[in-house]
Amino acid sequence: MIALGTLLASLSMVEENKQLVVLVAGLWGVLSYVGVDVLSSLLEKEEDDAKIGDVIKRGGIGGFLYLEVLDASFSFDGVIGAFAITKDIVIIMIGLGIGAMFVRSMTVFLVRKETLDAYVYLEHGAHYAIGILAVIMLASMKFHIPEIFTGFVGVVFIAASLWSSLRYRRIKQQHK
Repeated sequence: MIALGTLLASLSMVEENKQLVVLVAGLWGVLSYVGVDVLSSLLEKEEDDAKIGDVIKRGGIGGFLYLEVLDASFSFDGVIGAFAITKDIVIIMIGLGIGAMFVRSMTVFLVRKETLDAYVYLEHGAHYAIGILAVIMLASMKFHIPEIFTGFVGVVFIAASLWSSLRYRRIKQQHK
């Protein structure tokens, strides 16, 4: 309901000849989200009715499909950016592959090092950065917002969360 309300409110921010495009894009986004959620619900089964192995398999399939849809959405953005640089499909595939491997390796490394336990506010900072980026995306339908500002805001939120985490660790160590 919030997404649909935001979509309808955002229609007033764009020119009249672009409102249909914004509406259709927003509806497809909402439908995609609801579709993934319905598919995930269909794949899940009550633990009482199934063997634990079946529950794990179904949950695994649902989680895998959900991650694939998320990965596809981020990859699509990467492909659009890559086409701005080159039209050579091999270079685009190599770049996306290297980027995916880097992100995966970095994620595994951070999980193994228990980084989120050491930097307790880092996850919150990432969520706040994503939230402000969503607000910037909505505002960019009406106003031109420079890319440098968008990047700077994300970096500021992450840096502030890192600083807060370090401060929290220092205070916690002093009280021991």
